[in-house]
Amino acid sequence: MIEDSKNFGSKRMALMIDGDNAQPSLIEDMIVETSKYGMITIRRIYGDWTEVNMSGWKDKLQTYAIQPIQQFRYTTGKNATDSAMIIDAMDTLYTGGVDGFCLVSSDSDYTRLATRIREKGFFVMGIGKKNTPRAFVNACDVFVYTENLGPAENISKRKKPSKTTSDNSDHVTPDPIPLLKNAFDIAVQDDGWAFLGTMGHHLRQIDPGFDSRTYGYRQLSQLIRAYPKIFKTKDVKSQDGTLVIYITVVE
Repeated sequence: MIEDSKNFGSKRMALMIDGDNAQPSLIEDMIVETSKYGMITIRRIYGDWTEVNMSGWKDKLQTYAIQPIQQFRYTTGKNATDSAMIIDAMDTLYTGGVDGFCLVSSDSDYTRLATRIREKGFFVMGIGKKNTPRAFVNACDVFVYTENLGPAENISKRKKPSKTTSDNSDHVTPDPIPLLKNAFDIAVQDDGWAFLGTMGHHLRQIDPGFDSRTYGYRQLSQLIRAYPKIFKTKDVKSQDGTLVIYITVVE
């Protein structure tokens, strides 16, 4: 997780879930992730509730105050849910009432929607599987992979990235160092140190899907401190007593 989400905490968020492309078991985690960026004022899930595959959601609707939106499948093999959710999102975009959107799906059909939301100056995050097309991921300000959700103990058990490999296969987590260095180069100040929050912001700009949990660490600071031969950190207390973390590259 990147430690600059507090900058977005005052937003009013619309959580819109593609019921055909989301996991009911992760709904609580999805709400928690979205809440990091603001208050969820709209909670809607789209799908054909006459279909068996939607049955897993029914017990979650009342518990989490999610409004189900019915969309029949008019043609076999066509997903009408996408169109219904896109139309509803555009209506919400232009009628006001929210400052940001969270689109829950792994479907590339939402790429243009995410792009349009950003073009209008609204914050947009996505939640989906790691196989989500890169175009959709990059169209969001923030993208959270569902594989990074769930119990905290599962995160710490994940295989740590290799420090020597650049293998991007499903079995080897790619080395985060190049991305961390790029973000540092953008965030570094004249004194050679970069503020952790600024570095985290630039990491999201470079790669909206970047998440320290992918590498087995709950916080960005923990990931950086796992490479003491590359990065050095220092903790500074601000005037209001808040602990501020700075990073530099080891010479």
